[in-house]
Amino acid sequence: MTTPITAFVAGATGYTGQRVVEALRARGARVVAHVRPGTSGAAGWRERFGALGAELSEVPWTAEAMRAELARVRPDHVFALLGTTRRRAASEGLDSPYERIDYGLTALLREAAEACGSAPRFHYLSAIGATEATRNPYLRVRGRMERELQAGTLPWLIARPAFVSGPDRAEFRLAERVGAVVTDALLGGLAAIGIRGPRERWGSLTGRELGAAMAQLALVSRDGRAMADVAALRAAARAYEESAR
Repeated sequence: MTTPITAFVAGATGYTGQRVVEALRARGARVVAHVRPGTSGAAGWRERFGALGAELSEVPWTAEAMRAELARVRPDHVFALLGTTRRRAASEGLDSPYERIDYGLTALLREAAEACGSAPRFHYLSAIGATEATRNPYLRVRGRMERELQAGTLPWLIARPAFVSGPDRAEFRLAERVGAVVTDALLGGLAAIGIRGPRERWGSLTGRELGAAMAQLALVSRDGRAMADVAALRAAARAYEESAR
């Protein structure tokens, strides 16, 4: 019998993170879902993740605490699904939110993973167009993290979706939802006349699709260093769903 993998999921309460936890547990993985201490509705997350059979981690975001937690869990896979929005950052009084949250916490998690002793594969949720050579702070910090991952010691999987959106997203993001709907409509029009490649490469993914894709890419291989674009993520999501039939 194959030993189930162990996954540590940071950003587990997010739109994609919830789906990653669900998809991994549905395949029998041991999942430790991290919830930031003091998160509103923590009791609800304990109940929800507990019902799935996932363990809950509420260690604080400090280098010492995260290193100790990953050393305890000894994961095969670490998922970095962290991100914030300017609106949320403003409500919490944060300056430079992308630098502090999207990059800073991911860097802390990566360093803890490197030190934990189990050499886990690091699954990083980046974005299409990520590069340090941009004035867009969201894409710039993701380009920086991609470079550091590729220069590091861990095996990694970098996921680069385009829009991640859907009607089931609890936190409504108007610009993102409108962008996804308009883009998908244009790409769908091309597909209707037989030009399907652009939709495969640039179309939006729902949280369910992306969660299934990232789970599938963890389940099929622990080793290696790979970049998964939209087409690869869409194919992985299909493979996950087909394996359930």
